[in-house]
Amino acid sequence: MTNSEQTAEKIHYICQTYIETKAGRDGQVGLKIAKQFEYSTASEAKNRAEREALSEDCSGADAYMVSEDPKSGEVGTPNFLIRLGNVPEFDDF
Repeated sequence: MTNSEQTAEKIHYICQTYIETKAGRDGQVGLKIAKQFEYSTASEAKNRAEREALSEDCSGADAYMVSEDPKSGEVGTPNFLIRLGNVPEFDDF
């Protein structure tokens, strides 16, 4: 393995689905993560999000990519490929 391969950032393509939670004391319905899948390409993650969003038990789905620094393990801010249905605000992510 070359030195450049050891320092290259790793890209993760994620499909994440959400379901609604029951209303709390304040009467507001929330969202929670239902499923999470990792893929090797952006199109695979996006296609899965589109299929999952059609499911009756799915409130919403995101497909996004994040980069990971292999040395530190730090993960960057998500870059959304597609957001479908009822999904959390970016600040809640």
